[in-house]
Amino acid sequence: MAAVAVLPLLEQTPTLAPAPHRDLCTDCGVSRSSHAASCGKVCQFIHPKYDALERQVHGRTRARTGDEAFFGPFRAMHRARLQTPLAGAQWTGITTRIGERLLATGAVDAVLATASDPEDRWRPRPAILTRPEEMAQCRGMKMGYSPILALLDEATARGYRRLAVIGVACQVHALRALESTLGLERLYVIGTPCSDNTTTERFHEFLGLLTDTPARVTYLEFLADFRVELRFDDGRTQFIPFMQLPISQLPADFFPATCRACFDYTNSLSDLTVGYMAGEGEQWLLVRTARGEELCALLADELVLSAPGSAGDRSGAVRTFVRVLERSVGGLPVRRAPKWVRPLIGWAQRRFGPKGLEFARTRVEMKAAEGILSLRQQRPHRMRRMIPAFAWDLVARYGIVAQPGERLEAQP
Repeated sequence: MAAVAVLPLLEQTPTLAPAPHRDLCTDCGVSRSSHAASCGKVCQFIHPKYDALERQVHGRTRARTGDEAFFGPFRAMHRARLQTPLAGAQWTGITTRIGERLLATGAVDAVLATASDPEDRWRPRPAILTRPEEMAQCRGMKMGYSPILALLDEATARGYRRLAVIGVACQVHALRALESTLGLERLYVIGTPCSDNTTTERFHEFLGLLTDTPARVTYLEFLADFRVELRFDDGRTQFIPFMQLPISQLPADFFPATCRACFDYTNSLSDLTVGYMAGEGEQWLLVRTARGEELCALLADELVLSAPGSAGDRSGAVRTFVRVLERSVGGLPVRRAPKWVRPLIGWAQRRFGPKGLEFARTRVEMKAAEGILSLRQQRPHRMRRMIPAFAWDLVARYGIVAQPGERLEAQP
C-alpha cells in the first residue's frame, strides 16, 4: 500500500465517546453511540441473530447444502479484477472504486469506511467520506478495531439519509440489526471478509518478527497460495510461507477471543462481499442481494469477471488443523515441524493444496472449528447462544459435535 497523505477534503472524525469495557467486544462503534443501550440485542458476540438477519436481508436463510452452507446466501459468485488497478490498492481496488462511484453518481450522500491514521498507515480511523477522491485514503489493509458505527449519529445529524457502509462482519451484523431504526432512505453494505484481527500495537510486533525493517513495509497480504506477501517502500517484495510464520513467538492473546469465535468469515449479511479467498490471485465477489447487483453494475465497464475455479481436497488440511487446535486448547504442547522440512511442506501446500473455491471452503471450515473449540475452552457458557447451526454442520465431518448444553437448534 503506497503512503497516502490525509487530504483536507476528508471530513474529520468527530470525537467519540470512550468504548466501555465489554467481554468479547470488537468495538464496532455501537457502544460509543446513541444506540449503546442496544448492544445486548445487536452484537454478534452477545445475541447473534444469523437466521433472522439472513431472512431480513436476503428473504431466506442460507441453503444447508452446497456453497451457501459455507459462504452464506448469494445470487452470483465471480472471480474479478479491475481492468485498470488503482494505485495503492490492496488488490485491484474494487471496494474503493465502488465507493468512488457511489459518491460520484450521487447514489449516496456519504460512505462510512475506514481510513488510515495520519500518523500510522496501519492504524484504522473511521471516517465519513462525501467526495469520491477521499476514498483513496481508505485503500489497503489496516489492523485494529475501527468503530465506524459510532459515526451513524454524526451522519444522521448532518442530514445524510442515503449511506453506504464498508465494514467487516461484526460491524455489519450490528448494522443490520439496527437498520430499521436508523431512518435511512437507502443503505448499501459492502462487506469484506475478516479473520484474526489484532491491535495495531500487536501488529507492529508481528511485523518486527517478519523483517528487520518493519518500518519500511507498505503492504502485507495473506495469499491464497499459503504465503504472506510483504512489499517495502524501496520496491522489494518478500514472500513467506505460512509454515514459516513466527506464530509460536506471538503471545497467547495476540488474536482476541472475539475473532477466534467469529462464525461469519465471509460477511454473509452484506449486499456484496469483496474478498480474495477463491480469487486465485484475483478478487472474489459474492453478489448477495439486488443492491449488490447494483453495486457491480456501477463498475460494469471496469470489471473483468470470470467463474471461480476449484481444485484439490481440503479434508487433510482441515483435519490436521483440527488436531493441532484440539491439542493447543487442551493445554498440550504442539510439536512444530522441524525447520528443515517446513520449506518442503510449504512447497507441497502451494503445489497440491486446495485452490479457488476449495481453498475458501478450507478456511471457512477451519474458522468454524477454531470458533467452537476456542469457546469450549475459554467461554463454555457462551456456546449455546453464540454458535450457529451452520457452524456445527460444517465441522461434523471432522468429529466435532455438540456436547450436552452446547447447541441451540433454533435461534430467534
